[in-house]
Amino acid sequence: MEVTSPFGSQTRTRVLLALSLLQQSYARELARVLEVPVSVLQKALRSLERDGLVVARRVGRTRAVTLNPRYFARRELLAFVNKLAEPEEGLRTEVAKLRRRPRRSGKRP
Repeated sequence: MEVTSPFGSQTRTRVLLALSLLQQSYARELARVLEVPVSVLQKALRSLERDGLVVARRVGRTRAVTLNPRYFARRELLAFVNKLAEPEEGLRTEVAKLRRRPRRSGKRP
């Protein structure tokens, strides 16, 4: 049986799920969480950005992405994506493991 995705591809849908849980992320982090190659993830991000669902901005040398706060149906999109994320226990576990604040300066990794 073929698995379909409401956002065109499994990767695009999973990117939206991850961004709804993370609020903000970047390509390499998303690729790690979703266990896909960075190139595949970047392609999905470009298409989501082109469709207006996500926006990116520079934070230093990193290109941070978020769900588009100006998307005309943002509230409905978030409700739908959050509903899709309910059965994604593995994704929620991976997101919970991420360090969400910078290390104290001078501290070793």
